[in-house]
Amino acid sequence: MGKHVNITIDGRNILADEGRNLVDVATENGFFIPSLCYFENIDPPLGTCRTCTCKINGKFTPACTEKVREGLAVEVNSAELKDMRKGIVEMMFAEGNHICPSCEKSGNCDLQHMGYELGIAISRFPHLFKNRMIDYGAKRMVMEHNRCIKCLRCVVEVENDDGKKVFSYQNRGNETHVGIDYEEEKKLTRDQAIQAMNICPTGAIIVRGESVGKPFGERKFDEDSIRPDYVKPVKSDNNIDLSNVEKKRVATVSLAGCFGCHMSMLDVDTEILDLVELITFDKSPLTDFKKFTQRCDVGIIEGSVCNEENVETLRTFREQCDLLVAVGECAIWGGLPSLRNTIPLGECLEEAFLNCVTNEQGNTTIPYHKHLPKMLDRIYECREVVKIDYFIPGCPPDAQHIWKAVKNLLWNENYSILYSEFKYD
Repeated sequence: MGKHVNITIDGRNILADEGRNLVDVATENGFFIPSLCYFENIDPPLGTCRTCTCKINGKFTPACTEKVREGLAVEVNSAELKDMRKGIVEMMFAEGNHICPSCEKSGNCDLQHMGYELGIAISRFPHLFKNRMIDYGAKRMVMEHNRCIKCLRCVVEVENDDGKKVFSYQNRGNETHVGIDYEEEKKLTRDQAIQAMNICPTGAIIVRGESVGKPFGERKFDEDSIRPDYVKPVKSDNNIDLSNVEKKRVATVSLAGCFGCHMSMLDVDTEILDLVELITFDKSPLTDFKKFTQRCDVGIIEGSVCNEENVETLRTFREQCDLLVAVGECAIWGGLPSLRNTIPLGECLEEAFLNCVTNEQGNTTIPYHKHLPKMLDRIYECREVVKIDYFIPGCPPDAQHIWKAVKNLLWNENYSILYSEFKYD
């Protein structure tokens, strides 16, 4: 056992073994320091992702590169540091095409989990939708560069029985990406290949035949949080008294999406009977009312904006609703429909209508009519068209999450979101 030293974390005195990694010591003492590149087997630590940044002896420093020593004063949970970490993770989501519902590693992804832990509902940065190469050249691996955050874990840790590295950095600056040595990759055993996939904190490394998605509830991060205090359920101090409540008006609409968020709203099951006592649905596919009859307290938007009709509908909702809530990944940042943002609109139309297989000979034309809404150049987030007041992430969001948030907006009812209710997929 090493020499004991005294350090402070957020003002609390802690006795720890000298020379140990600060992230490990903090975790053991109940302080959550997020990290994506830190891996206990890699020494010296990588320090590449910067999500573990803390204020150490007055300076902003990545905690994973810091060893415990006498007199260390560490600040972890200030508002400034929390916002900084959220910003770093938000930039990772915005810079890469991390579409969780379409990723094999959803539920087992460290980056996705870090989004949960930091309470990220939306990125403050615009998504770039880069069209990066997907490398299928290796014998058993697929390298999805759209998901890589360049943490260096695979470059440093993965090698075959000959001691040869399989991954390496290629190019420089903004063009840097992780490449695979195809010859050395062939020599990896099955277990080594799976370990390479698991060491990746995102879904960038996929092993063919070994990356089968697991159902919700059986995945690594479905229920448990790293933080012991994560959104514990609390009893409301002002539960709604049905005898005195004033009915509120709610409108809903589905734009470019699958209608899954509306189906999730109905998953509240028998509680919908209580909601009917509290809420009047105005314009909504749930009631099949096509037009607003009067101004609404809350408008719920599902789906992204892909054509001029969506734009008109969204603007009408903004005009007719006091509060506008974007529900689900499509409404928040484009979701699955945004997969076409990396491809020019002309190519999408050609592939869908001109190069398609049809049982009608010669019927390969791009449809056009004055009554058909014109497609936009790309998929847009709802907030790019109108002001959105609140965001509820998920694909679809949990029914309880939706209605807890709506009741809070309408009647200021206290609520908390369980870990299993806050999800991106």
